[in-house]
Amino acid sequence: MSQTKPSPVAATTAATGTASAAAAATVTAAGSGARQSRTYSYAVPVRDPARWKGLSGLEAMQRLICGEAAAPPITDTLAFALVEIEPGRAVFEGDPAEWMENPLGTIHGGWISTMLDSSLGCAVHSTLAAGMTYTSATLEVKFIRAILPSTGRVRAEARVINAGSRLAVVESKLTGIADGKVYATATSTCLIFEAR
Repeated sequence: MSQTKPSPVAATTAATGTASAAAAATVTAAGSGARQSRTYSYAVPVRDPARWKGLSGLEAMQRLICGEAAAPPITDTLAFALVEIEPGRAVFEGDPAEWMENPLGTIHGGWISTMLDSSLGCAVHSTLAAGMTYTSATLEVKFIRAILPSTGRVRAEARVINAGSRLAVVESKLTGIADGKVYATATSTCLIFEAR
């Protein structure tokens, strides 16, 4: 699916005629770079809670890893995946790419945060008994160093610090697989409750 979005400044200039010719030329020159497209497919989400009935959180996560259940579409959209799961621990991996860049040329913090958040949530999910669910109440991310497309594959490893009957506290660390450097960390508090 390819989509081209016009420059908002150029669109405003064309609609209002208020920008100077020099400014319009600058926008056109700056916005005339080569375009690339990215296509991907994803599994249609199954919104039937009965498919998890009787399964512990760990069993549900294991079904995702082995392909017995389709991964959530966000993982295909953002190109990362759950690769390891055990009680209280979840690991995601992803490959930074140029389509994830922010205007500074580094990987956007939203991609980093989403990957960390996914690892945090799945670590908590892996501790749940059948019939229980959770939701994130807080998320705090600390960016330590910039990630570039050339950084290579990164790994978000989350571990539950404490899981009570109603509240779980979890932390995650995003590291480069090739260089072992820590790029970001995150903590989250999750509320635990009965699924309906």
